[in-house]
Amino acid sequence: MDLHFSSVDEMRQGLDKAVATLIEAAKDAACGILVTRLQPGRYTVALDDSVPFGETYENIAA
Repeated sequence: MDLHFSSVDEMRQGLDKAVATLIEAAKDAACGILVTRLQPGRYTVALDDSVPFGETYENIAA
């Protein structure tokens, strides 16, 4: 998921919703969730094989 936010409140709610959606999807996968901050207000949230099942990692893109 590629997400764009214009406020902190919008970001918190949007990321929480995206992670909750992927938690449901991850039940059938053998991986965890990776949240990456690409730039201020822009994030990706994805299932990622490098993240252990049941965990969520955060990353900041260079």
